[in-house]
Amino acid sequence: MSYNPPLYKKIFHASRRLLATRWLARMGAVQIAITGSQGKTTVRTVLSHLLSKLGNTVVTDLNLDSNFSIPMTALSVKPATRFAVFECGIDHRGEMDRHLEIITPHIAVITGVSPVHTDAEHLGSFENLIAEKQKLIEKLSKDDFAILNFDDINVRKMAQHTRAKVIFYGTDKTNCDVSAHNAILTTDGLTFDLTYGGKTLHLHSHLIGIHHIYTFMAAFCVYRLVTKEKDLDTFPALVADIVPLHGRMSMEKGPRGTIILNDSLRANPSSTESGLKSFSAIKMPLGKKIAILGEMGELAHPEEEHRKIGRLIPTLLLDYVFGIGPLQKIVIDEAVANGFPKDRAFAVSNIHQAVAVLSPLLERGDFLYIKGSLMRHMERIIMLLDRQEVGCTVVVCPFYHPCHGCEYKVKGYQNAR
Repeated sequence: MSYNPPLYKKIFHASRRLLATRWLARMGAVQIAITGSQGKTTVRTVLSHLLSKLGNTVVTDLNLDSNFSIPMTALSVKPATRFAVFECGIDHRGEMDRHLEIITPHIAVITGVSPVHTDAEHLGSFENLIAEKQKLIEKLSKDDFAILNFDDINVRKMAQHTRAKVIFYGTDKTNCDVSAHNAILTTDGLTFDLTYGGKTLHLHSHLIGIHHIYTFMAAFCVYRLVTKEKDLDTFPALVADIVPLHGRMSMEKGPRGTIILNDSLRANPSSTESGLKSFSAIKMPLGKKIAILGEMGELAHPEEEHRKIGRLIPTLLLDYVFGIGPLQKIVIDEAVANGFPKDRAFAVSNIHQAVAVLSPLLERGDFLYIKGSLMRHMERIIMLLDRQEVGCTVVVCPFYHPCHGCEYKVKGYQNAR
């Protein structure tokens, strides 16, 4: 199930790429590129907020694939643009090379790697994924900067493959240029201490999730570079103004007085583990904690990666767990085999079956966590609970765009052929 654009669109996109390459080469904006298996979109969003306070800033569109958003963003750069932030997603070999045909980053950030897009139809292996993402910092010159997540051993090793000045961030005070400690997570967000150069900043963010310490460390490394160490005491106030992106650990009002932690736009092994642990750690005064999980897509070893999540679930503070699709049945079976109560674990075939079982359980004050890969379109759970008409039952969809405006929302993509 895949989408193949018509020839005229392919010609249009190729022409736009050529124009974007020539245009951006004439502009003087500081180019900042971000890649990684998780966290890159949030880092991009935080940087957009921070850098726009310093000067004219353009960023890639978070709703578009990088192959389209990078040339479009390059063409939006103007002579007055001070910063251009490019999110460089890849899911096939050679894609980073295509991005680097257009952009010439001065600062590159690698947030972390995990085995997403490593199936045979995409990158083929975890080793290929690492090599592809590593190309971003291999292209840097000795005058550029590579900002790397020290806590991710595979990213740490990439420091050997760049001429650029390396800046490490992580939780190791000894080896990291920027480190984070004393993290506390509540329904109002995340509080932690950020340490750099012998100084400490106390940060509070409305972003939900322990993993966002990495988001802010990466963003701070960039901010520290472009400000040349000036006015860094204002960083906590800027961070406090940032709100979560919809569908990326965003706290939302649900139906019947419930609360939803909406994390429905991405899922890989690392983000799923982190999201579930954060959901478990948040204390709620009333109601049940219910995790609703869609499949993690494009993995080289999907059964084993889902099995790992199944083994994690019994260690968390969860009342119910739902798994949607055949790979999530592996999660549910593994969770039950490792001690999670069988009568509170449900493996269902599709979104509609999940809602049919879930709906009678819901009560005011319940706390729901919704997680799944983008093309599993877990937003349909919320739409159905809100009594919207949704006829699409496919587990995997070929489209990136949201379901709300999709032509198949009611008739269902399963009936497209």
